[in-house]
Amino acid sequence: MEIPRRFSVCILTLFVIFLLSPTTVHSIIRHYKFNVVMTNTTKLCSSKPIVTVNGQFPGPTIVAREDDTVLIKVVNHVKYNVSIHWHGVRQLRTGWADGPAYITQCPIQPRQNYFYNFTLTGQRGTLWWHAHILWLRATVHGAIVILPKLGVPYPFPKPYKEKTIVLGEWWKSDVEQLINEATKHGTAPNASDAHTINGHSGPISNCPSQSGYSLPVRPGKTYMLRIINAALNEELFFKIAGHKLTVVEVDAVYTKPYKTDTVLIAPGQTTNVLLTANANTGSKYMVAATTFMDAPISFDNVTATATLHYIGHTVSSSKKTVLASLPQPNATLVSSKFIKSLRSLNSREYPAKVPTTVDHSLFFTVGLGANPCPSCNSGIRLVAGINNVTFTMPETALLQAHYFNISHVFTDDFPAKPSNPYNYTAPVDQSVNAATMTGTKLYRLPYNATVQIILQNTAMILSENHPFHLHGFNFFEVGRGLGNFNPEKDPKRFNLVDPVERNTVGVPAGGWTAIRFIADNPGVWFMHCHLEIHTTWGLKMAFVVDNGHGPDQSLLPPPADLPKC
Repeated sequence: MEIPRRFSVCILTLFVIFLLSPTTVHSIIRHYKFNVVMTNTTKLCSSKPIVTVNGQFPGPTIVAREDDTVLIKVVNHVKYNVSIHWHGVRQLRTGWADGPAYITQCPIQPRQNYFYNFTLTGQRGTLWWHAHILWLRATVHGAIVILPKLGVPYPFPKPYKEKTIVLGEWWKSDVEQLINEATKHGTAPNASDAHTINGHSGPISNCPSQSGYSLPVRPGKTYMLRIINAALNEELFFKIAGHKLTVVEVDAVYTKPYKTDTVLIAPGQTTNVLLTANANTGSKYMVAATTFMDAPISFDNVTATATLHYIGHTVSSSKKTVLASLPQPNATLVSSKFIKSLRSLNSREYPAKVPTTVDHSLFFTVGLGANPCPSCNSGIRLVAGINNVTFTMPETALLQAHYFNISHVFTDDFPAKPSNPYNYTAPVDQSVNAATMTGTKLYRLPYNATVQIILQNTAMILSENHPFHLHGFNFFEVGRGLGNFNPEKDPKRFNLVDPVERNTVGVPAGGWTAIRFIADNPGVWFMHCHLEIHTTWGLKMAFVVDNGHGPDQSLLPPPADLPKC
């Protein structure tokens, strides 16, 4: 029987619409090549060679869409061992591509290469990549921009343009020599000499000729700024004089819009903000990044500056740049207000799937310590630990040891709570033993277990903020507070409806933070303070998540080119 022509046209039209609909657009493979090389660089009126990717500082931006596969060939042309971490990428069943050296892989040795292969499953937003060995991430880092699927809009008005803002730190000296010397003496290294905005510090007192980053905008247009804190050791305030910012995303998860004039961003975190260019077009405006530090320790107090200017409008040379009113470095109230104002969008399209029951309830004290060291200047070595365990890095990658059942590499007896409870936030008498135990201890989780961790800051040695990053997962920050966590009272105030969802969270000085996540990703996953000095001192641990049922809940086999130790 012949089908009527009009009916055929209708069927064909529906078929074309189906093919072009967002749900049927196929993801693609994005190819990148990262050549890790030495690059001579001049900043702060002095020059030095630095390790870079493709000769760029910051490094190249990876651009992809949700559900795309990314294939990155990393070639090591320098004298150091290298590994790259794709910070915030879930790496579902692809832990071999996560990147932390001696955790999920052996490092890429000089003159060797490795293909990182992963899929951006269900993720969209701003993440970043960085070296995850030694202190190389000081200059080896860059942005990851994950666009929504084709045809899927942002849950806020589409911005006119998007700009990436990478915040960092800069040392005039060789960073690896700096930390090696400090480690030899058991002390902390010198703070950085300046902060940077997209690789530029702007003019500073001892180098007034240093250039700054320029941010051109058109009057009346709205821009989305993708802000990344790639600094090694300092939380930063970010401001633009004369302009408000609206937070719409953190750590590649949409938030309820929050309008503010000051953004707080810890090392490892990302924040997307909307900026509307609605100020006086006849002026230039300071863009600033400056330190937040509410602990009595030395820090880099040099503010990085850039300039926002309006396209098509000439500014008189006699007219001074409008300066930003910056918070004091110890502005805890500004910091706390920003953190507590963040909420997940929790819409029908982007729900906040907060675990309401807990299978594994963990209590982790996080802080500093001091271990005997006869060769150190003061006879002690500054260390750090979780539940009084200073993590010892293995010589075989933990994920390989787990997958191939290699014995004597790690134990899975990491303590779920402190063995000797005490008043964690009270000032500690100098006679108290601040020594820690050492070991390569992991905590084992069954697949799909729901986990709650109370991260309790301690006053041992001193109390300062600790931005904690968990590899392989996002988590919900369900609560935070000052003082010691109260297991009877504090859970009653947990937000289980729309808590902010992140991959890196701050633990306040003298306080605690509560997080929850579902262990739905098999493998070995690093958890550590993202202040590089604290990671070096041992403020880290790892989870081993067992396979579930069937191949879809199991770790994939290692790639053939996995680096060897």
